[in-house]
Amino acid sequence: MSEDSRQGLKKRLDQQSERLKRAQREQDSLLGQTVYLGTIGLLFVMPIVAGGYLGSWLDDMASGYSSRWTTSLLFAGVMLGAFNVYLFIRERT
Repeated sequence: MSEDSRQGLKKRLDQQSERLKRAQREQDSLLGQTVYLGTIGLLFVMPIVAGGYLGSWLDDMASGYSSRWTTSLLFAGVMLGAFNVYLFIRERT
């Protein structure tokens, strides 16, 4: 292994080490944990709210009283929100 490639490897390892240390410091803070939980909450709630509004709009377009679209899209929003949270947590660990 040449000296240049060793220096490059050492530099990359130092950068990755510093990045991991910085991430550890940021995650341990109360603000970091609050932002993390808030992000999880938004990832779960936003698809539910969007599904409710879209379903309500579609039900208003249909003649007569119907709530099929609203309930269906609310359920789809819950499933999508749970999947979003799962992916986010899996990526962070």
